[in-house]
Amino acid sequence: MSGPLSGLRIIEMVGLGPCPFAAMMFADMGAEVIRIDRPPVPGAANPFPMLGTKYDVMARGRRSLALDLKQPQDRATLLELIGKADALIEGFRPGVMERLGLGPDVCLQKNPRLVFGRMTGWGQDGPLAQVAGHDLNYIALSGMLHAMGRPDTPPAPPLNLVGDFGGGAMMLAFGVVCALLEAKTSGRGQVVDAAMVDGSALLGAMLYGFRAYGAWNDQRGSNMLDGGAHFYDTYACADGKFVSVGAIEPQFYQLLLQHAGITDPAFQQQMHTPAWPELKQKLAAVFLTKTRAEWCAIMEGTDICFAPVLDMAEAPQHPHNLARQNFVEIAGVTQPAPAPRFSRSVPDLPQAPAQPGQHSQDILRDWGITDTATLKN
Repeated sequence: MSGPLSGLRIIEMVGLGPCPFAAMMFADMGAEVIRIDRPPVPGAANPFPMLGTKYDVMARGRRSLALDLKQPQDRATLLELIGKADALIEGFRPGVMERLGLGPDVCLQKNPRLVFGRMTGWGQDGPLAQVAGHDLNYIALSGMLHAMGRPDTPPAPPLNLVGDFGGGAMMLAFGVVCALLEAKTSGRGQVVDAAMVDGSALLGAMLYGFRAYGAWNDQRGSNMLDGGAHFYDTYACADGKFVSVGAIEPQFYQLLLQHAGITDPAFQQQMHTPAWPELKQKLAAVFLTKTRAEWCAIMEGTDICFAPVLDMAEAPQHPHNLARQNFVEIAGVTQPAPAPRFSRSVPDLPQAPAQPGQHSQDILRDWGITDTATLKN
């Protein structure tokens, strides 16, 4: 393995959403991440048939060990692994690991230097800690969902990027790395409580500051960054495709007017918010006069702060993404490349996702565990 996290050993308790994404980030950066999968059950219904296949992109770069944690011998095997690991990450509801006999107290007794990363929606405590939820619910409670969407529609779900991955997985990965760095000095592990409602609220730090200052209001679609401003929005083109414009700074705004051929003096009052709705209608009419390709020929590569709105088939083929190698192909599946970039400790290209239990024997032998019962699985 190569990469800035090479040498770290991390155990991933396999689940859905943010925990696998965080584990992918660790593996992408060179850590040895072992997935603890459930043993496959022949003929069992699978509500997520892509899991355990090459299309399960978030499972890339790791080996898989299948353990039945309801069995004492397999729990003992996992504890032996934990004794040799730097960190463990799990995304179960609060109390699940404890009921398995694998809670933080037990694991830290086995390995006092262990960082125990916990990923939940609501957190390990609080009135909602034991309640089911999904990304949309967590960002709703953080105040962020209310700000997204058009003024005449309900708030728009921003995929599951804000809660699961931005406010969840990335915060978990950051927290675990922070705790690992601290453990180098203290020699002691600790629990990292990463909650998606906490993380998505933190992502809104700038907006909460704007609101306290009086530069943001709770009416969707009336602020600079939520589609209220004519110079910061997306627009339809003559061919039904879309472009994005973010010409906030005055010099960039003047370039927008120049390249769009706009001479209407009303546009010179860029920050006069009462005029924004009318100016947006006028600018929308301008963009409808040309195709997206024609606008790209006019605006792309300038300081207008412009980009075409690409779909997921188009994005990997854009010249900038090709030059940066922002997408890679693994086992025939096009997917985002590891990020960020490093000048020296460059990670290897991730391996394709493993099938559950694919590496059970190899992992136990490599980690020096001679558990014959598990080696037979």
